[in-house]
Amino acid sequence: MDGFGDFGARPEADAAMVRRAHVRHDAPGALAELARRVGPGPFALVVLFVTAEADFAATMAEAARLFPGTELAGCTTAGEIGDRGYADGEIVAVALPRAHFAAATVFIEDLGRIAADDLVGRMVRARQELIEARPGWHWEFAFLMVDGLSVKEDELVSAIVGGLGPVPLFGGSAGDGRRFGRTFVAHGGRALANAAVLAFVRTDCPVKVFSLDHLHPTETRMVVTEADPARRIVRRINAEPAAREYARLLGKDPEQLSTFTFAAHPVVVRFGGRHHVRAIQRVLDNGDLVFFSAIDEGLVLTLAEPEDMVAHLDRELARVAAEGAPAAIIACDCILRRVEADQTQKARAISAILAKNRVVGFSTYGEQVAGMHVNQTMTGVAIFPPGQGGG
Repeated sequence: MDGFGDFGARPEADAAMVRRAHVRHDAPGALAELARRVGPGPFALVVLFVTAEADFAATMAEAARLFPGTELAGCTTAGEIGDRGYADGEIVAVALPRAHFAAATVFIEDLGRIAADDLVGRMVRARQELIEARPGWHWEFAFLMVDGLSVKEDELVSAIVGGLGPVPLFGGSAGDGRRFGRTFVAHGGRALANAAVLAFVRTDCPVKVFSLDHLHPTETRMVVTEADPARRIVRRINAEPAAREYARLLGKDPEQLSTFTFAAHPVVVRFGGRHHVRAIQRVLDNGDLVFFSAIDEGLVLTLAEPEDMVAHLDRELARVAAEGAPAAIIACDCILRRVEADQTQKARAISAILAKNRVVGFSTYGEQVAGMHVNQTMTGVAIFPPGQGGG
């Protein structure tokens, strides 16, 4: 089926609780067809995950016309997740009907000038509006989309934490395929780089925000001895040129380092009793390493190794659904997970698991969860029919 219309034995009411649809970005009348597949509103929130191959500004402007009177947000992707799992070249829509959801958005237009006090004030007001509008609904989550090349995700998430209260946060960094050129987010029909949009959602549906990764730290450690934190660049590791030392610890030729090497052999740091991935984005011509998230001198990095990605994802999503199957899962999945799946020829198996669990979303340049900007994870929210699941 060429849309989101048939999910096996799932009750039709569950499928209508969270509307989803997708189209090829270059199909004639793509946005009109997307709106037709989403179906009639009214909607509290519509989110578009837009392939980097599309004209993003034109796409969002047309979406604003087709979904009037609705909170609308979107971002460019490094790949999409649709009804058959991993996809490319598509526009994917997620629409939350007002019968079960209320939403308020906060647009951060310039990540170079984050005014934390003002941002927190706007967040508190947005959440309070939802509480007053739906006092009988008690489930909440916050969803963040942020420019994935802004190098400001860590600063933004730190500022956001102060205004979340008890609301669980997840999010993803906008992508540009595998080009790493330009990334965008949109609020309504307005598309910008170096920006972010935060959506507060209140609902009568139980929800569960989660984060997962399939990586385990090894005994191999290294120290960042020279870095440019503002640009997330590491110049030296263990007082040696960064790429050369990283390759030596792997037993590899520095000239053969690739995106797959970084996906298969990430590094992690320990914070708050847990390890968090600090993924490497690319190696520069001079041998410096560019990271996807915050890095600094003196940081101790630990090499990590993956377990089987297919078995891990199947197990973890089964755990999310332990109290009942979600009506949908909205997910932000790191591009490095997709690179690994492609290179190990596991993309088809991963896609089958994503489809079975009704996962919809996009491949990211980084993820946000619980006040942190992380990498090589899947973060998301599982949305359950009223009276079922959640946590």
